[in-house]
Amino acid sequence: MEKVTASKPFTGEEYLESIRNQAREVWLYGEKVKDVTSHPAFRNSARMIARLYDSMHNESEASSILTETDTGSGGKTHHFYKMPRSAEDLIASRDAIAAWSRKTYGWMGRTPDYKASFQVALGANPNFWGEYNSNAVRWYKEIQEKCLFLNHAGLNPPVDRHLPPDEVGDVFVHVEKETDAGLIVSGAKMVATGSALSHSNFIFQYGPLPIKAKKEFTLFAIVPMDNPGIKLISRASYAMTAEVMGTPFDYPLSSRLDENDAVLVFDKALFPWENVLLYGDIEKANSFVPLSGWVPRFTFHGCTRLAVKLDFIAGLLLKAVEATGAKDFRGVQAQVGEVIAWRNLFWGLTDAMARNPEPWQDGIVQPNMYYASSYRVFATIAYPRIKEIIEQTVAGGLIYVNSSALDFQNPELRPLLDKYYRGSNGYDAVDKMKLMKLLWDAVGSEFGGRHELYERNYAGNHENIRMETLFHATGTGLVNQMKGFAEQCMAEYDLNGWTVPDLINPSDVSYLLKKAGK
Repeated sequence: MEKVTASKPFTGEEYLESIRNQAREVWLYGEKVKDVTSHPAFRNSARMIARLYDSMHNESEASSILTETDTGSGGKTHHFYKMPRSAEDLIASRDAIAAWSRKTYGWMGRTPDYKASFQVALGANPNFWGEYNSNAVRWYKEIQEKCLFLNHAGLNPPVDRHLPPDEVGDVFVHVEKETDAGLIVSGAKMVATGSALSHSNFIFQYGPLPIKAKKEFTLFAIVPMDNPGIKLISRASYAMTAEVMGTPFDYPLSSRLDENDAVLVFDKALFPWENVLLYGDIEKANSFVPLSGWVPRFTFHGCTRLAVKLDFIAGLLLKAVEATGAKDFRGVQAQVGEVIAWRNLFWGLTDAMARNPEPWQDGIVQPNMYYASSYRVFATIAYPRIKEIIEQTVAGGLIYVNSSALDFQNPELRPLLDKYYRGSNGYDAVDKMKLMKLLWDAVGSEFGGRHELYERNYAGNHENIRMETLFHATGTGLVNQMKGFAEQCMAEYDLNGWTVPDLINPSDVSYLLKKAGK
């Protein structure tokens, strides 16, 4: 394909070059990371992201990913970065999301297209941002044309959660000072998943405790990761642990798909006015989640990504029960069938979200929120259940593994490994260990454990996602419709029997009515 211009998405190498900026301040194990593209904690995850950008410049892949921009640039962009106007547009977006998700086997939730969930909302709903609407439109165009890797940090740290956000000013993000150049900001946000590899971060307020009074806490902005005054404090790196104490054979997921979670700290950072989206409007800050248009889209992306991930996990489980010789056991077949049913459910929800769109602004449509709400709830049930099924059906096979790929290269150990670690149904020892180590990395390693926590909390805390399902049904009239359906049935009878003309009262045969003289 032709060489990329400024109005078209990055190539993989251009993406890597764009995050080599030494100004970004990422901290890990007590040291500042000099270059995230070469550090063992981040380098292979960065290259997995680079694969996504390269796919847009590969003719065999690009046709299912790209569409024309709507910014006037004349270029092309990932389908999900463009405002959808029909069910067909949403299906194309779903398929493009899935194409990218397959390149990371479903294990990266914060790929660049994820935040297109929010970016499209900027272009489709600029009036929400009031006096900053021109900033919203400008960011919509820039993110779409380059397919920028935008991330977000909206949760307050787990400190004094019993207090409103504006009463925890020593920790939570707030504006210290207004200047002609912009806002001076301090405080922390979590969980900045994948932000070490992103271009910019969307900072906002989200949570069940609303801001009550102080406008200093009503800051929404997009901040480049190399903005002075920003520190990203990372959790321990599963990727680096895998590189130091393992091999790709031993940790095939951890070593290249770790989206390092982090705390984003602002230390008197200047947010230029052109990057501000909302400031000082307490009502809008508190209503951002339901009114901005973000939620239907991020759930659409999340459900598609989970469906791809379950394709992968189901495939691993099918191979694992073959390798252990348990595939023909009735109980195992029932449990594998349940995993496939969960997989089918989430693919079905993506179809339902896309093919039954809801009207939004100026002819733009949104994924159907009824089905989006269902995904948010059922994902938290499905993932732990699938993990439990794997642990039950594969059982000890998950820990009946050798320590390292290096064992197979030892001539003294190799005959023993070939004999005692072989599998069933044609799996030799190497193939079986390769499979079991991959499955363990998926469900049992630190990486796997983090993913269970991630899927449980991805769409919101366990109470809010259920409450919001109820509130959405109430607001759309569905609650009254369902109550009315029940009341329709109840109106057809009373204490004296049927109240409708087409049903026959039992007075001619009822023992109780005759005894009572009725």
